[in-house]
Amino acid sequence: MNNQINTTASKTPWNKGKIVGQKPALKLKELWEIRIRLKMARNIRELALFNMAIDSKLRGCDLVCLKMNDIIHGGKILKRAVIIQKKTKKPVHFEIIEQTRDSLKDLINEYELNYHDFLFKSRLCKSEHLSTRQYALIVKKWVASIGFDPMEYGTHTMRRTKAALIYQKTKNLRVVQLLLGHSKPESTVRYLGVEVDDALEVSEQMDV
Repeated sequence: MNNQINTTASKTPWNKGKIVGQKPALKLKELWEIRIRLKMARNIRELALFNMAIDSKLRGCDLVCLKMNDIIHGGKILKRAVIIQKKTKKPVHFEIIEQTRDSLKDLINEYELNYHDFLFKSRLCKSEHLSTRQYALIVKKWVASIGFDPMEYGTHTMRRTKAALIYQKTKNLRVVQLLLGHSKPESTVRYLGVEVDDALEVSEQMDV
């Protein structure tokens, strides 16, 4: 019995040495630093992935499973698209702005993608599309390229970034809720940490 207790007590906690909690969003300047680096490197695949991650605000599991027929109609890339989320089984709408459409065109031409192909194919033979783990590693590489600690950032950084920028500009929680596909505003509040941010903003303006 004692041996069993000692063995259990000696196990290393799963989160030892890891940073847990919400992953921060990128600021506008940081977003552009990464985008420019990808453009300069002529990294067509990752630039399209980065732009789609920012625009779509999708969870990683939905982003990596995007297909050509999700974003194309009548031979043209849509300005607005809708998919069914894997987690909630509910639809979510997202925009595809011009620079993202341009990067997708480059991706489609470079890899000669067909209508039913996955947008972001895996380079591993056993998988048809990029895995969420591969995507997470790519995100960490992006943030490391601008001098940030990759352990502090993750795929939810990408999902949260444009949503956070929209909220900062509009303070319209309902808009952000719809864009993230949340069923309850409370989920959006927790996800963005807006109550904390708003409280700190008020506090910063108080000169005592």
